[in-house]
Amino acid sequence: MLFILFQLGSDRYALPARDIEEVLPLISVKVLPGAPVGVAGLVDYRGTAVPAIDLTALAFGRPAARRVSTRLLMVKYPHPRGGERLLGVIAEHATELMAKEPADFRPMGITTGATRYLGPIVHDARGMIQRVEVAGLLTAELRAALFTDRESAPPPGPVATPDA
Repeated sequence: MLFILFQLGSDRYALPARDIEEVLPLISVKVLPGAPVGVAGLVDYRGTAVPAIDLTALAFGRPAARRVSTRLLMVKYPHPRGGERLLGVIAEHATELMAKEPADFRPMGITTGATRYLGPIVHDARGMIQRVEVAGLLTAELRAALFTDRESAPPPGPVATPDA
């Protein structure tokens, strides 16, 4: 199975390639004033506004460095109400692929509620690599803020106009 590698600080992480729709250079992000920490804003992906999060901001409270190696990963986020939603994920040093079997990753033995997106680890010649679980990237609050359920909302009614 293929994984794309990236960094948070000096540590390496891996996202399963099957969860990634497309890897893009870091493009312009429309900032959302008042957005929670980690929410970078919205990106225009083929004419559709897609929410984007910044993994460095989620982990360290500071935005990812704008480098040539910083990428926008368009991931298929599994929505709890069914289906998938596109989510932009900004990741630093996302320039390498790795082939590993899922069984090669071993539990790390430590869990925290704040980093529930961090999964098991694997070792290579350069050290540890931790898998990132796409389904764990968003808290319930972030999910509610980023994904409105337009499909379940009633259609907009006619606009009332005042009488002249």
